Amino acid sequence: MSRLIAEIFADTGRARLIGVTGSPGAGKSTFVSRLALEYRKTGSRVGIIAVDPSSPYSGGAILGDRIRMSELYTDPDVFIRSMATRGALGGLSPATIDAADILDAAGYDPIVIETVGVGQDEVDIVRAADSIGVIVVPGLGDEIQAIKAGILEIADVFVVNKADREGADRTVAELSMNLDFSQTPGPWRPPIVKTVATRGEGIAAAREALDLHRDHLEATGAGRQRRLSRARARLRALLQARFFRAIEADSSSEERLEEAVQKVAERRIDPYAAAAELFSRFERA
Repeated sequence: MSRLIAEIFADTGRARLIGVTGSPGAGKSTFVSRLALEYRKTGSRVGIIAVDPSSPYSGGAILGDRIRMSELYTDPDVFIRSMATRGALGGLSPATIDAADILDAAGYDPIVIETVGVGQDEVDIVRAADSIGVIVVPGLGDEIQAIKAGILEIADVFVVNKADREGADRTVAELSMNLDFSQTPGPWRPPIVKTVATRGEGIAAAREALDLHRDHLEATGAGRQRRLSRARARLRALLQARFFRAIEADSSSEERLEEAVQKVAERRIDPYAAAAELFSRFERA
């Protein structure tokens, strides 16, 4: 993969990355499918990366998001790539950004990244996308989830999906109230859009809100800051992965790791001291 990215990297950076996240059952896949159809009306070639959770036992994933996007199967200008999280806890696969680079180089723009059903701290998408739509649903407690968690801070656009349900207006009001009381107000206030994705209602308004955010990033220079943050996070992740691979490739390091595990389990050494000792030995080697 590193060789491929090296070959195409100069041809990337042109596509806009749109992240779509939210709780399980919020209708993310249906929304993404309808959003792609909305962008196709403008003649855009749309790339979709849909991330599914991996089994903690088998490591496999159903990759069922593609099934829910059947309306796009026959469109040659829409490319759908399903990916498994492979144990990642941030809502994305470690290879998600690599896949986005490949679609970018191939001329797809925008590229929509759908995360797994995330919880309160699974917000890796903020380090991967230019604009982030957070999907909430009336009656599932998403309002409280947004209040308690970092989800409120990462949203560039709130989408209240399944808005034909009872409580949709209350969800909008509660989100608006919490934006009013947000401790980190900025020049961009996330709009709140109501949709019924299964019927295509409100999707055009959601696209317009996302496009307004794109215009805001370009006008204020905030887009450059996001790209810098994304590059920094990617480099750190690659350095971390390379460090772990180096440890795993060293048989003596593996033995020392198992010895440290035993000591920590038996409370003969605390985990911080054990980690510091392992790191110092590896550094000397």
